[in-house]
Amino acid sequence: MGIVQIELFTTLDLVGQAPGGPDEDPEGFPFGGWQAPLWDDFMDAEVSAGFKGTDALLLGRRTYDIFAAYWPDQDNEVGELFNRVPKYVASRQNLDLTWKGSSRLGPDLATAVREIRDRHESIKVIGSLDLVQSLLREKLFDRLTLMVHPIVLGVGKKVFDGGAVPTNLTLLQPPVSGPKGAVVLRYGLAEGTPGAGVMGRSE
Repeated sequence: MGIVQIELFTTLDLVGQAPGGPDEDPEGFPFGGWQAPLWDDFMDAEVSAGFKGTDALLLGRRTYDIFAAYWPDQDNEVGELFNRVPKYVASRQNLDLTWKGSSRLGPDLATAVREIRDRHESIKVIGSLDLVQSLLREKLFDRLTLMVHPIVLGVGKKVFDGGAVPTNLTLLQPPVSGPKGAVVLRYGLAEGTPGAGVMGRSE
């Protein structure tokens, strides 16, 4: 069975909305493109490394539209990957999926994700915050990478919304950081739910 890997750019207050540009998701959000001043070679290398082995993309509708308008014309390593692998789009609407290799998921997200896992080894979820929140709530993921940037915005859609559920995660490797202060945290889904106790008391 394949693994679902979520990758998100986020701020210190866990805002994940519109990091790439002001037109990406402008609804009620004045900071579109907040990531651009913090991008550097370190982030470029980390993002590129994260694509290793990816053989499918799982995207929300908005992210799909952005990607489909940009990547088909890009002649580089990432563009070659995105254009080659199957692209699955989670949307309740009928879509005109003109990007080669694209298909819409059925209405049952859990069933659709299981079917994708049966067909692929490494499914990458990029951006797609609404979809990510559904995957997190239903625990339909295996790995979660947060690329945390050293800014606080105070407004915007957050990675974990009001419907988040208690979840255990395990750190897969030591955090790494870049010269502009971004920290990359790679987690895996762990069993059970968070426990509680009294500090300083051992059982």
